[in-house]
Parts: sequence; C-alpha cells; structure tokens
Amino acid sequence: MSIRLEVWGDYALFTRPEMKTERVSYDAMTPSAARGILEAIYWHPGLVYHIDRIYVRSPIQFTNIRRNEVKSVVNARAAKAAMEKGRGELWIATSEDIQQRAAMILKNVHYVIEAHFDMTEKAAEGDNPGKFQDILKRRISKGQFYHQPYFGCREFPVNFSLCENMPPCPLELKGEKDLGYMLYDMDYSDAGNIKPLFFRAIMKDGMIEIPSRDSQEVKG
Repeated sequence: MSIRLEVWGDYALFTRPEMKTERVSYDAMTPSAARGILEAIYWHPGLVYHIDRIYVRSPIQFTNIRRNEVKSVVNARAAKAAMEKGRGELWIATSEDIQQRAAMILKNVHYVIEAHFDMTEKAAEGDNPGKFQDILKRRISKGQFYHQPYFGCREFPVNFSLCENMPPCPLELKGEKDLGYMLYDMDYSDAGNIKPLFFRAIMKDGMIEIPSRDSQEVKG
C-alpha cells in the first residue's frame, strides 16, 4: 500500500557520517530520515516502510549555525552499578562538558515522501494493508504522532500533511544532479556489527529514486 506525505520546516540536518567533528548536511533528505518521519507518525510491528521516492520541492539552501553539545555520555556500566546499589551519580555537568560545534544545515526545506509498506510476520490475524493505510492517513490528517517527527535533529521539527497534489519542482532543480553517495539506512541484521548502507543519489527534476534494499545499487 502506498502513501504520499508532504513535509516542510525551517531547518534540517541530515548529517554526513564521514564528517567526524563538524556536522554537515546532505543536500537532501535521506531515506532513513524519511522512514523515521513515517514511523514517528504511525509505527506498528506488523508493518515495515519502504521509501520509493523523495521529491525535493524547495531550492537547496545551506546556512551555518553553532550548536551547544555535551562531549560526555552516561556510562552504561556506571548506570548498571547504580541500579544494583541503589545509589550513584547519573548526571552530566553541562557547565563542565559543554562544547560548541559548527554545523552546516539546510534551511526552508520542503519534501514529498512517496513510500509503501509491507506486512510482517508480527501482524495480528485481524490486521490487513487497508486497515493500516486507513489508520496512517487518519493520523496524518489529524496531525497525530507518537513523538514529534524531525528533520535529522530533534530541534528541527517537521510539519506534515497528506500530499493531495504534487507541488511543482523549483526551476533551480530542473535537470539532473549527482548528489554522490548518500546514507541509505543502517543494517541491523547483525546486532554485534551494525553497518551503514549507501547508494548513489541522482536527482532528476527534483526527484530522487530510492532503490530497493536488496538491489545492487545499495552497498555496505
């Protein structure tokens, strides 16, 4: 069953994994980010989303910002010890661990996500594609979500609606543009060795065709 979701917002950050220190966004939304938006609106163990196409419907514009981040994380071993003993320090002093990092982000973003979903073996006996599609469309129409969908970072919230009519392609995006290798998704098939998957993103008249996960175009 297919769905078209129109999404837009002030800012977005689809981080390139090869940039280790400073965050730099891809030119457009990644398939994993698109899937995350759909799952934020409606997730069910009985279905799995597949992103088919991403339509870029605003000119690609970058801006630079500086963000406050913390350089530490709570140690898992310390957390376990605190749970067992009933005491311990499970906090991060932001005044001591805070650091500023520059980020190159997208601004004034507007996309249309075209996707479909398949049923999984975890679907209940009464579940069916029509039921799931009706629930998803109803939730989108009412603006409902399990958690606020966002464009790469939680501080960049997503506005969304059903796409009834495809917005026009900006003149700046007419023609073909090679966006290079883009993150496709993460491969969680081996919990001990989670790997990123990539594909060559070609944008034609503002549209990026997303290959299927098992195609030769997707590389680990």
